[in-house]
Amino acid sequence: MRLPASASQWIWGWRDPEPVLGQGVSSQGRRSSPMSWRWGDRLVLAAAWIAGISLCVIAGAIVLYMGYRGIQYLRPSLIFSRPQVSSDQAGSGGFLDPLIGTVLLTLIGIVLALPLALSAAVWIAEYGQGGRALNLLARVIESSIEIVAGTPDIVIAIFGLALFQLPLLAPFSFTAEGGGVYGNSFIAAGAMMSLLALPPIYAATRDGLQAVPAHMREAAFALGKTRITTIRRVLLPSVRSNIATGATLGISRIIGSTAIVLILLGSTLRIETQGSVPGINLLRGTGSSLTTYIYENSPAGEGGAPQKAYAAAFVLLIFVLVLNLLVDRIGRSQASATGLTPLGAVV
Repeated sequence: MRLPASASQWIWGWRDPEPVLGQGVSSQGRRSSPMSWRWGDRLVLAAAWIAGISLCVIAGAIVLYMGYRGIQYLRPSLIFSRPQVSSDQAGSGGFLDPLIGTVLLTLIGIVLALPLALSAAVWIAEYGQGGRALNLLARVIESSIEIVAGTPDIVIAIFGLALFQLPLLAPFSFTAEGGGVYGNSFIAAGAMMSLLALPPIYAATRDGLQAVPAHMREAAFALGKTRITTIRRVLLPSVRSNIATGATLGISRIIGSTAIVLILLGSTLRIETQGSVPGINLLRGTGSSLTTYIYENSPAGEGGAPQKAYAAAFVLLIFVLVLNLLVDRIGRSQASATGLTPLGAVV
């Protein structure tokens, strides 16, 4: 094989194609040299390279900077101690309660969003085609999910506040001694968080199901399997990486939301339970998350402890990185077990 004739060929990642017997070497097509392209096409290729490298640099800068700051300020006492009442947060405990609040909100949001998103995606991909009425219903469902995906967090938070102040849902929210319903609780915030997680889970699962080869369905039908059995035993296992990808994106939206926490979970950094039933009193109580803790202690907040904000942000970043590694592991195990390239895996 011939070596590139100039350094520019290394930069653009191009090599001269090997001549085929009886044919001349064409300068057109997939292996054509970018140096022979029009200037507009060269600029587009250069812009693509610059954009890709810039994204890598930005992501690396975020991880390195927050890692440096987090390791500099993070101490075990911050993770395992509760916030204390004080005029500022400089010497008033750690962020155990916000950490527990983040985990609790994530669990509530995913538990509510996952079955809804999977059911909607399965129906759209497997049943929502055929007659005119089915097609119309499918368009309405997809449009509704798109509207939810495009709605700002603050609007969802205000809607949730009005919803959980209704008498019907008052038992699920914080209620004052005088009977006033505030609409604040982990249940209320988690339910609204599920609306943030639902669209990415739905989209990833739907795209994965639509990309499954038709012969997999036909083989299951030929073996006498029903449609629902085929979905449960063949199709859903084959899109595990898609579901994991959507769940990761949904969790990222949940743990990154601040408006919903501020409006639906109260303004206290400590977890305050309501009632005497174990577990239920926690779900009906109020508290905070790591995002609100970071905001309160950042230079823009009122806590006056930016070092704690950096430490909490580092913990949050580690959480996201672990989720991405988990999704990658699921995708690799699926590819190893089925021989299929995972669809929609997180890069």
